[in-house]
Amino acid sequence: MTAPPAGPGLARRLGLSDAVLIGLGSMVGAGVFAVWAPAAQAAGSGLLLGLVLAAIVAYCNAASSAQLAAVYPVSGGTYVYGRERLGEWWGFAAGWCFVIGKTASCAAMALTFGTYVTDINWLRRLIALAAVLALAAVNYRGVTRTARLTRILVTCTLVVLALVLVVLFTGTPQHHEMTSTSPYGVLQSAGLLFFAFAGYARIATMGEEVREPAKTIPRAITVALVIAIGIYLAVALALLRTGDPASTTAPLAAAVDGVGAVWAVPVVRIGAALASLGALLALIAGIGRTTLAMARNRDLPTWLAAVHPRYQVPHHAELALAAVVGILVLTTDLRGVIGFSSFGVLLYYAIANASAFTQPADQRRWPRAVNVIGLTGCVVLAVTLPWTSAVVAAAVLAAALLVRRFTTGRAGSARS
Repeated sequence: MTAPPAGPGLARRLGLSDAVLIGLGSMVGAGVFAVWAPAAQAAGSGLLLGLVLAAIVAYCNAASSAQLAAVYPVSGGTYVYGRERLGEWWGFAAGWCFVIGKTASCAAMALTFGTYVTDINWLRRLIALAAVLALAAVNYRGVTRTARLTRILVTCTLVVLALVLVVLFTGTPQHHEMTSTSPYGVLQSAGLLFFAFAGYARIATMGEEVREPAKTIPRAITVALVIAIGIYLAVALALLRTGDPASTTAPLAAAVDGVGAVWAVPVVRIGAALASLGALLALIAGIGRTTLAMARNRDLPTWLAAVHPRYQVPHHAELALAAVVGILVLTTDLRGVIGFSSFGVLLYYAIANASAFTQPADQRRWPRAVNVIGLTGCVVLAVTLPWTSAVVAAAVLAAALLVRRFTTGRAGSARS
């Protein structure tokens, strides 16, 4: 077992339904409205196969995360699991992949929110920045408020999606010729679609704030993922029935417009905006907790390990995160941050699968084959992503490892 965390702990206030909704808030976010166009462009007629592959990898990753979380119910997720099962360097790599990947995801969610609110480029960036600051302030006030607002946003998003699905499945089918597919295209679409599945890690990173974490976290991860897979399958089938999702950047809005439900287009925009906010809120909470765990172990500046005495949140970590995400939304574009995020998160889950593989029989809930499939899937999907995103993300990770090697080497020399 891992040692108790240094410094003040976090209050355990979240039950099973809260944890499930935080996971859903991260998964059923902006991705359900935005990810279909690039995925369909990559996969063509193999879109459903790409979705199935992404779901399989996501399930394996979730199984590994749940198995590990039952044994290590503390904040930090795979950062903690990697340290305990594989060694400090693997834990650091996992934590760094998570922080940089999910920081990019925050920027992606904020930019998506701004895009659905307005078509004016400079204004959408300011709106995205305002969303980051507002939700960071909500999370700063405590995890209970975060869970409550997440519940409201997820409920609104699911209602909008249900309405859209009814419109699409009752509308007249539209027949479109899909482009041909290739194995590489299907794999790339799976990597892009995985971006929309990855939110269940938020549950594991909040291990110190969940009641009965050894029981609650595995259940919450499984329930949230199964619900998300069902939603994505329904949306994919509806889109393929009513139009060509590769032909537009807003496939759901275009689909409801194509079946004559013009009144539903603003509903889709509102739903996408709410989903983006829900995902952004859950991401801010999860990244703050992993940063807290890394700072406790001095893998990040110890200033980031501070926990607010009243609100019981890692407030320094969340202030730093809000500042970095604010800079990103003002200086980057949506495609770049999504590609960067996907690469980092896939490597994060690769380490989670490798960590779960090493667990002994008395800690196992799934066979080792699940860990092997998840690890292999993460690596394969990562290398199919656009090479620019992969190279930049790999360079950032390598730079962080070099800095850590240099600083730990100097610390060792000073002690000797």
